[in-house]
Amino acid sequence: MYLKTLHLQQFRNYRDQTVSFHAPKTILVGNNAQGKSNLLESVTLLSTLKSLRANADRELVREGEPIALVCATLERLTGSVDLEVVLRRSGQRTVSIDRETCRRQVDFIGILNIVEFSSLDLDLVRGSPDDRRRWLDGLVVQLEPVYAHILREYGQILRQRNAFLKQAKGIGGTAFESMRSVFDFQLATAGAKVMRRRWRALRRLAPLAQNWHRNISGQTEELAIEYAPNVRDLANFDDAEAVRQGFLTQLHDRSLPELHQGTTLVGPHRDDITFTIDNTAARQYGSQGQQRTLVLALKLAELQLIEDVVGEPPVLLLDDVLAELDLHRQNQLLETIEDRFQTLISTTHLGAFDAQWLHDSQILSVAGGQIAEGESIDCKNSKFDRIST
Repeated sequence: MYLKTLHLQQFRNYRDQTVSFHAPKTILVGNNAQGKSNLLESVTLLSTLKSLRANADRELVREGEPIALVCATLERLTGSVDLEVVLRRSGQRTVSIDRETCRRQVDFIGILNIVEFSSLDLDLVRGSPDDRRRWLDGLVVQLEPVYAHILREYGQILRQRNAFLKQAKGIGGTAFESMRSVFDFQLATAGAKVMRRRWRALRRLAPLAQNWHRNISGQTEELAIEYAPNVRDLANFDDAEAVRQGFLTQLHDRSLPELHQGTTLVGPHRDDITFTIDNTAARQYGSQGQQRTLVLALKLAELQLIEDVVGEPPVLLLDDVLAELDLHRQNQLLETIEDRFQTLISTTHLGAFDAQWLHDSQILSVAGGQIAEGESIDCKNSKFDRIST
């Protein structure tokens, strides 16, 4: 797939900007806080309808404006697709495909597939379980767009159950137990779907990441990735009913502590992912270099897995990450990209790229929410020129 055009109106610090992409690699160069990351964020929004940097749509709308628009033309093997997201400061969002408004937002997700790699991802290993859950959920949505609906459903039930436990804290009684049983059944049913999809995605990703990790580390280290569900002792994730029953059992076992604390103590909202290098926990004992090799291997595996599942290479977004990698890891990443993936790269300088890379790339200068073409790039005979033929 290839992102052909991107149009931003009143989005973040962009007033009205249209960008046409005409090379496999586009480098956005400029000082910090000029709008490079905002542009990449708009592409992420078109893919997942989420932003990792904003909690509400009003944060994405330019100050003083009521509405923001993000739209793009995407070229896929099946043809051209127009995508549009209208963001309102009031919070009411509209999404459209080929100018037809989507009745369900989940129908919009997954048309544009991306892998995003930013400097924040380098903290994935040593960060919190919430960081790792967010990363894994983002991957699962790319593989199975319906997962966005499943995850939202689980979150809604969890919030309702927590409100119920908090309100009924310390009360108990027959009516309480009856209502609690209803919440338990709903939570376990939705939670089993979440856990099974997380497990399934990691099972497919792990061997790919292990292979990349061996290549980057020079065959000297062995990576292991394990799903660590908060619901313990689930032996068979292939059996949906067994997972649901295991969840129900542990909700029952923790009923008194949950009633005392007024919150749900069991479930995939407390899951984690463990990374080990040569049987040693990477989070506690891995060096900074080992952790960065691990994250790079994860991102390269994401690219490969999404391409395998979707049947087309995703768009790669590199947000100011090259400066955080040493020369060896930079080279590994850039050599892997080549012309296989359309890549949008933000950077404050061009020093990380050799002359050939710069020659084969579209260079855009970003300053104060304004984008200007850096230089004319010859991308004839690239694979992207052949998509629509």
